Amino acid sequence: MLKHTLIHPQINAILGAAGHHSTVLIADGNYPASSKRGPNAQVISLNLSPGIHTMQYETTGPYALTADPPAWDQYRAAIKAAGLKLALEPIEKWKFYDAVATPDHVLTVQTADQQRYANVLLHIGVRMD
Repeated sequence: MLKHTLIHPQINAILGAAGHHSTVLIADGNYPASSKRGPNAQVISLNLSPGIHTMQYETTGPYALTADPPAWDQYRAAIKAAGLKLALEPIEKWKFYDAVATPDHVLTVQTADQQRYANVLLHIGVRMD
């Protein structure tokens, strides 16, 4: 059962056809969506402008961060505002790619967000309320 106000027809069709345990990736503008996805996943680009709107971040190297990405606080706030009791669970970058590249992956929504590590993998489950 879909309970949201999203009106994008392709996204609604994919979510409506998805089953339990399916995964949905909301990816930032830097995510390699054409090559890092499951064999059944469709990629939808929202064609947004950068800045309009979790992959564990690296702590060494050229893309390193010293603290959680700002997007994570936004995700936590959205989870709290929805009344959900969920926690973000960071996955190491290469394990994140592996988690996405499964037959259960049905959709990647590619945003234009320019923040690093603003990727979140959602799992569809059973509503208990």
